[in-house]
Amino acid sequence: MRRTTKLINNIDYITIGLYFLLVFMGWLNIYSAVYNDEHTSIFDISQRYGKQLMWIGASIVLISLILLIDSSFFPMFSYPIYIFTVLLLIAVLLFGKEVNGARSWFQVGGFRLQPAEFTKFATNLAFSQFLSSYNFKLLKVKNLIIVSIILFFPATLILLQNDTGSALVYFSFILVLYREGLPGSILLIGLLLIVVFIVTLVANVMVVSVILISVSLIAYFLIRKKINEVIKASILIFGIGTLFWGIAYLFKFEINPQYYIFAGIGISTFIFLKFAFKNKLNYIFILLAIVIGGILFSFSVNYIFDNVLESHQRDRINDLLGIEFDPLGAGYNVNQSKIAIGSGGFSGKGFLQGTQTKYDFVPEQSTDFIFCTVGEEWGFLGTSAVLIIFVLFLIRLIIIAERQRSAFSRIYAYGVVSIFFFHIAVNVGMTIGIAPVIGIPLPFFSYGGSSLWAFTILVFILLRLDANRMELLK
Repeated sequence: MRRTTKLINNIDYITIGLYFLLVFMGWLNIYSAVYNDEHTSIFDISQRYGKQLMWIGASIVLISLILLIDSSFFPMFSYPIYIFTVLLLIAVLLFGKEVNGARSWFQVGGFRLQPAEFTKFATNLAFSQFLSSYNFKLLKVKNLIIVSIILFFPATLILLQNDTGSALVYFSFILVLYREGLPGSILLIGLLLIVVFIVTLVANVMVVSVILISVSLIAYFLIRKKINEVIKASILIFGIGTLFWGIAYLFKFEINPQYYIFAGIGISTFIFLKFAFKNKLNYIFILLAIVIGGILFSFSVNYIFDNVLESHQRDRINDLLGIEFDPLGAGYNVNQSKIAIGSGGFSGKGFLQGTQTKYDFVPEQSTDFIFCTVGEEWGFLGTSAVLIIFVLFLIRLIIIAERQRSAFSRIYAYGVVSIFFFHIAVNVGMTIGIAPVIGIPLPFFSYGGSSLWAFTILVFILLRLDANRMELLK
């Protein structure tokens, strides 16, 4: 009785209110997205909106169970829960049902369950438990290897299911690592690799090389403040490259022009290393590592793009970057989504009045592209309201994270924030054409029991831990 009273007093009702508001708005938009004139009742369980109501009801049961469980259960059983969900991922690869090209579902009768959705909270539990273990030091190589295994083993299994979107969610945990002490330089390197990937696809390796060299020379000048050394280095790199080009031209060698630059970088590197050793300039080693690493990565981009990504994923990235324009093929979903959102104007067409939605112009409009229903029917005002509520929800989660006394609870909380942020940013981004279409749901809005339950479990485990935060001081 005393524990129940404490729970009632300490539970974060603001977050609960935002949760139910988002769930309710999501349910209404699912009703609108798949509205059927022959089944007008929003409670009709033969339709998606009726089924979603059933999932919402089941979520309330899940919430009750989570809040009744003692908060010590979650860190204590984090590893067994993680192992169990990983085994489910292996099982679904062997016995699962293929839907839309991905073998990600268990199906029993008319009921389908997607284990990948539940692995997110299980991985967050195991991840939090390991990072909060006694005397844990993040930058130890052994610990970094274990963290990588915890995160990327399930991600790899999900990738084998051909569900790239769900696998990419695990990269969001890098934000948690940054909060727990990972150097900001790692994040910068990650951003640099993304830029290199994009520039390589849009241009070529030679352009990437010139950009990396130029940026490193600028960085060198900002550190040393000696323009004469920058000029000498530039002449050395590009002079050697020009020399090799002249020799090839004179003797009519058929050599790819990019190798001239590489020759300049290769020979210059030895000179720079000698200069760095002599003058004890450690940052030169860092700049050289960034340049050479970036160039080597750019060489791997085309292989990854051509051999790792699926053809439809390549087409969508090409369409997003403007390399190809295919409004009736790879770009169809995004093109129709943007038309739907744009047609909503400032205040929208009104509830159940969306023509793009009503006539099924937008594929997956009740799941991955549910946000375009908001845009068409509620316009700029409606989409702004939804995004503001999501931002308030994320801010509230961050507030909860920062007030935790337990390292486990704090890390878990930031894991929840990172997962939600990734889902919201990417899903909304892909519906308006600024992110590739990778097929991940919008939390609480997209139709589906698995995603709704998984997001619910994520949030209410955090709220259960938060309700017990004061006891951990004793």
